[in-house]
Amino acid sequence: MNAAPRHSDDVRRLASELGERPREVFRHLVDAFLASGEPVGSRTLSQRLPVSLSPASIRNVMADLEALGLLASPHTSAGRIPTEKGLRLFVDGLLEVGDLDPSERAALESRISGSGHGLEEVLTQATTMLSGLSRCAGLVVAPRQDGALKHIEFVPAGTGKVLVVLVSEDGQVENRLISTPIGLPPSALAEATNYLNARLRGRTLESARGELALELETHRAELDALTAKIVAEGLAMLAETEGARQAEEKVLIVRGASHLLDSVEAQTDLERVRTLFDDIERKNDLVRLLELARDGDGVRIFIGSENRLFSLSGSSIVAAPYADAKGKIIGVIAVLGPTRLNYARIIPMVDYTAKLVTRLIA
Repeated sequence: MNAAPRHSDDVRRLASELGERPREVFRHLVDAFLASGEPVGSRTLSQRLPVSLSPASIRNVMADLEALGLLASPHTSAGRIPTEKGLRLFVDGLLEVGDLDPSERAALESRISGSGHGLEEVLTQATTMLSGLSRCAGLVVAPRQDGALKHIEFVPAGTGKVLVVLVSEDGQVENRLISTPIGLPPSALAEATNYLNARLRGRTLESARGELALELETHRAELDALTAKIVAEGLAMLAETEGARQAEEKVLIVRGASHLLDSVEAQTDLERVRTLFDDIERKNDLVRLLELARDGDGVRIFIGSENRLFSLSGSSIVAAPYADAKGKIIGVIAVLGPTRLNYARIIPMVDYTAKLVTRLIA
């Protein structure tokens, strides 16, 4: 499990420096808070701790933990809640993450495996399942998919210029202007059009471009010299088109955002969720945040103000990358919810879902 790196080293060092008693008090306090969402008092902890400590002794330990910035006292409550720094320490140093429940594992496998073979169907179903099981919002950052080509045509566009028209099977049309030798006969354009249509129809640019380039190099002598030049220019244009598409904004899939309202208990919570919905609407910022999870193996965890996007919304993200058949990381799958997430349950859930999506794509 990888966490957001901003404070991880300092927090892990602090966790190792805590004595056994403060560590136990802190761990049980966070467990109780994540379960209830309410400030936790010394009397509650005295009933949960495996060792016998008086409420007065527990209060002294809680005061020390508050001085370290790990706990905070909301309003005038006698109880304490973990700070973001405290949650980071808990997640990085004290959290015991188990395996995903077998019934949840079976549900994920059944629903996602049966969703179809297309990438979008797999990802949409995975996001929906994650949202339902976690009772939070499910997120996926996916690569923008190229549509298969239906037709390509070279159209004269003035002296030394040819317009390349690409028509995809979903009806999208793209035009690119390329330079050609002056005096190019119409027969060369027709031959180049027929040559590429015979090899590109029904295929994506990514799947066909490399193979076409190799074939052109091998069979160049079979084509008229001018036709071969037009085809080569067309392939170069296809490469630029593919690169431009890959550089486009990623696709963001969001499911179950309404679950974020489930934890609303006060006006301040409602304002937090409204801010969170605004965060989700700023899709570009959210995509950039999730892209950080592509940097390493396994699960990444972002808590509250550790990232700029959610500094005002009191939210956490648990995210993991998924890969294509070649092992290349192509996207991220995640759960978004309040900082009071059930991390022990959601971390293995996100991790397993990402691995399942990778397996299905492969």
